[in-house]
Amino acid sequence: MNDNHSNGTSVEGAGGSLDERRSPGEIGTTLTDRQGHPITDNQNIRTVGNRGPSTLENYHFIEKISHFDRERIPERVVHARGAGAHGYFEAYGKVGDEPVARYTRAKLFQEAGKRTPVFVRFSTVVHGGHSPETLRDPRGFATKFYTEDGNWDLVGNNLKIFFIRDPLKFPDMVHSFRPDPVTNLNDPERMFDFLAGTPEATHMVTFVFSPWGIPANYRQMQGSGVNTYKWVNADGEAVLVKYHWEPLKQGIKNLTQREAEEIQAKNYSHATQDLYEAVERGDFPEWELCVQILSDDEHPELDFDPLDPTKLWDQERFPFLPVGKMVLNRNPENYFAEVEQAAFGTGVLVDGLDFSDDKLLQGRTFSYSDTQRHRVGTNYLQLPINAPKKHVATNQRDGQMTYYVDRAEGQSPHVNYEPSLLDGLTEAKAQGKDHEPAYQAKLVRQKIDRTNDFKQAGETYRKFEDWERDELIGNLVAALQVCRPPIRQRMIDYFTQADPEYGRRVAERLAQADAGSPHLGSVSAQQGADLASRMGQRTDGY
Repeated sequence: MNDNHSNGTSVEGAGGSLDERRSPGEIGTTLTDRQGHPITDNQNIRTVGNRGPSTLENYHFIEKISHFDRERIPERVVHARGAGAHGYFEAYGKVGDEPVARYTRAKLFQEAGKRTPVFVRFSTVVHGGHSPETLRDPRGFATKFYTEDGNWDLVGNNLKIFFIRDPLKFPDMVHSFRPDPVTNLNDPERMFDFLAGTPEATHMVTFVFSPWGIPANYRQMQGSGVNTYKWVNADGEAVLVKYHWEPLKQGIKNLTQREAEEIQAKNYSHATQDLYEAVERGDFPEWELCVQILSDDEHPELDFDPLDPTKLWDQERFPFLPVGKMVLNRNPENYFAEVEQAAFGTGVLVDGLDFSDDKLLQGRTFSYSDTQRHRVGTNYLQLPINAPKKHVATNQRDGQMTYYVDRAEGQSPHVNYEPSLLDGLTEAKAQGKDHEPAYQAKLVRQKIDRTNDFKQAGETYRKFEDWERDELIGNLVAALQVCRPPIRQRMIDYFTQADPEYGRRVAERLAQADAGSPHLGSVSAQQGADLASRMGQRTDGY
């Protein structure tokens, strides 16, 4: 533990529940306030007589209630509903059958059997912090590796692709998926109004409205980094990579809409409960981390751009190569301190890992860390769940809730800048050659050349089993039947371009449904509201 000189505190120690210094009569379990005052009466505020009124100088009450009023921080705009667990990542020392050093110098991968502590947060994406975990939605799969070179955050989803390829559209996408700003009701027409103008989303829509849109729980689902990254070796040579988490012993399970509704009637926190209880009983979930590797160029032989996050890389041409496994074996001690305050960012990379030119990745890299500073605070990286498990020394100072100063041993407290000849911090030595990609192009606002928005959506549709296709069509029709004709027709056109049978089945089912009838939100939501008005038992007032 840092002493008072190394952390910039001018008094000895920092207090806390483990501090052995106590007032007379205190024991280890004595209740105090945040100022360290022992509390002798935690049942009654001070009043004039036992009936009141109360007095303003009720310091313990004011401190207690004012902290309670501030117990919640701003909710995540997306990924608000989540659960998490601690564990470790164990490297294989190879990528497939080759030495991993051929492709990356990242230290956590180099040695077979080497273990790196991790914390994983699973989440739903669109809905709020207390929404049911059975809703149709992608699932977040974010992993924080506490490596010897500092933190690496691998931030992704359970599905391997995404709705959009340009970050400029992300706020529009989320707004359309969230409740109507007037009624505060979820409305499929808003979502499909956006999607009808976003043909590249057809592939992701095909996944989300199939059973893959509702994983059975967090343990039995895949994970993916979604975006394309780079690996860099000691010579500064780079390759393109995609990351994938594949469940090992627990397998993969998805839910039909009917199954999800049956679960939701009994438990809207089923996935959180399932994860916590599995870890508690020692049934530790495991995933294998696999990568797909491509040379770092444009690959004109492909009919899509490998940087396009709406596309899959064909596993037969670009196989999944195992690089290690992850085991989650410890539950959080406090949900808020660890799961809620855990802060991830796609820009959090260590030496040997790098960004690709994927536009969506570049947009996420600014947005993720920016929102953590707003949501958790300027010094969010000083919180134990986010702090790297290694030496930290910076020239960053102050800001809200500064917990300590990142000052190195021997660093002058007067020098918070670099360069300096007066006992300041110095730059680290390079661990390998820099990766220096070259560019020669105009600065433009243009979409990529090889959009090919529908081919992979059709391939995915045809790979589904019959029951998965049936579920997909039924779920799409249930959502599209409340949409106006131009939206329905545009989506049918997209599905037809993906696969003629796909479009025909949606069109035929929509023609049979009560399409276009007025609803606020989905048909099932209207049915629920109608049921509530007819059900229940009358009673007199009291």
